[in-house]
Amino acid sequence: MKFFIDNWMLISIALSSGGLLLWPVLQGATAVGLEPSGVIQLINRERATVVDVSDAAEFAGGHIVGSKNLPLADLEAKLAGMVKNKTLPLVLVCQAGARSAQAVGLAKKLGYEQAQSLQGGLKAWKAANLPVEKA
Repeated sequence: MKFFIDNWMLISIALSSGGLLLWPVLQGATAVGLEPSGVIQLINRERATVVDVSDAAEFAGGHIVGSKNLPLADLEAKLAGMVKNKTLPLVLVCQAGARSAQAVGLAKKLGYEQAQSLQGGLKAWKAANLPVEKA
């Protein structure tokens, strides 16, 4: 016990440095959503529907090829009319990933159990050099 009392500062430094080393691992574990490659696999293999929850001006500036636009404010009221098959995967996208992560909760509440978000949003899609079209 005397060792711990005499060396409390060294022990606290060791514990804090260990925590700092683990921080990136813990951050990665809490990341929500799919990587762009995962979205491509869902589109190609499972016929996923891509819905962009950005506003109309952002959508017109650039969006994933074949995606549908449904702003987040209208999602709860209009999603069932736009995406009728609730059993197929649904990928929600926005510019940076924050709104689409919020939209996943709304979609799951509406019965879209396979709803997922594109992690990093359209920025991550563009960073992966994947095709984008403009309206």
